[in-house]
Amino acid sequence: MNGKRISTGIPGLDIILQGGFMPGYSYLLAGSTGSGKTILSLQWLLSDEKLLNDGKCQYITLAERAGELHANVDSFGWSLDKIDIVDLSPSGKPGDVEEYTVFSPSEVELSTTWKAIYDAIEKKKPEKVVIDSVTLLSYLSTDDYQFRKHLLVFVNYLKSIKCTALLLYDPTEMDKDASLALSVDAVLYLDRTLSQSRVIDLRMIEIQKLRGSGYLSGLHPMRITNEGITIYPHIIEKDVPPALRDEVLTSGITGLDDLLKGGLEVGTNTLITGPAGAGKSTLGMQYLLSEARKGNSSVLYAFEEHEPFIVKRAENLGMDIRPYIDNGIIKIVFVNPLDLFPDELLLKIRNELKRGVKTVVLDSMRGFNISMEQFGNILTHTQNLINFLKSKQVNVIIINEMEAITGDLRLTDYGISYIADNVLLLRFAELDGRIIRLISCMKKRLGEYEPELRELIISNEKGIQVGDKLEGFSGLLSGTPIKNR
Repeated sequence: MNGKRISTGIPGLDIILQGGFMPGYSYLLAGSTGSGKTILSLQWLLSDEKLLNDGKCQYITLAERAGELHANVDSFGWSLDKIDIVDLSPSGKPGDVEEYTVFSPSEVELSTTWKAIYDAIEKKKPEKVVIDSVTLLSYLSTDDYQFRKHLLVFVNYLKSIKCTALLLYDPTEMDKDASLALSVDAVLYLDRTLSQSRVIDLRMIEIQKLRGSGYLSGLHPMRITNEGITIYPHIIEKDVPPALRDEVLTSGITGLDDLLKGGLEVGTNTLITGPAGAGKSTLGMQYLLSEARKGNSSVLYAFEEHEPFIVKRAENLGMDIRPYIDNGIIKIVFVNPLDLFPDELLLKIRNELKRGVKTVVLDSMRGFNISMEQFGNILTHTQNLINFLKSKQVNVIIINEMEAITGDLRLTDYGISYIADNVLLLRFAELDGRIIRLISCMKKRLGEYEPELRELIISNEKGIQVGDKLEGFSGLLSGTPIKNR
């Protein structure tokens, strides 16, 4: 068997299989009803125009009628005219249903069905074939041993004629007979579950076995859209030590840059944390605007606000970001956290980096957490995202909302502060009968900073300002400072 691969034609699946299908291999495609087995199979057959034109793609159906197959793919805009569809399904006419009194149905129908399958393949000599479904063949067998024997002979036959096959199968039957997987070269499992918190379908694909090749293990999210199936590979990013550069990310606000002794080191990740209304998102946008003025591209992933609201708020504070949005220097992407996979977000970010993005802002951690909660621990997904962006020397700003307005000093509700290279803390305090905003740097991994509290002033008249060190008070972080005597 040579190392050449056959592209699956399914976005993301070639990455999981590390190149695609192996020629001549038989893949058991297991999944419950509605999991996407038929769609994936047809999408694979339709992906190779040359084989389609040569008549080398075959679909043998034992259950669904050929006409139903054509009708079911209309919504995708697919034509199955170039696929050789062999319809071995029951006719559906009562008079055509035979009853057996001498021999058992399996003794009569099994040999007939297997012979029809072999004859169809011998006649067409396909290079790609789908059997839908092998489960029905197992029902015709007298026992499990006979079925495995027939299947193993069939797999060896397909390999001898260099035909790559997808064998569709019901996972409940596979659970009853774990040894079935030994008969095939690979097992792909399609999972469909109902999210308890989102009340929507969550679809995954898992490679459970693949002879002679590595693959990406784990559960990989997938979607079925009007264009077919798209898979989002779950890739564990390596924590590559970044190449440190003697550059800083500045905000353009004199008081803040002074607080940070010049700015934030390029290629680091920064957590801006504080209660609602403290100015976190506004501060994040100020960094994007500062970078845009230097000609550096950036992208903001907004989990809570749409672009018009973000632009309007910025304009009210004197930040004219519209020209930079129009020329693509700043890009704002609204993300619905109820309709997003973690690996889907990572794929979006990968694609953005291809156009030279230097800064990524996630606003906010709460929306990010909603996206993550059905797919494991938020810490692992955040770490994976940071590892990737750090390896690309991208500036990362994460906006994190704290529920407590005053008192109860914590940096995050999710325990992610250890990941951050820099932490900017925003707080409220009551001073002389008025509410003021406070800003302080709590952590700066690669450089010095001023360990002091300053007033953060945000107004429509003067925009964002950071004042001098607040002196003469203690207990500012508690929200109720005491004037020193």
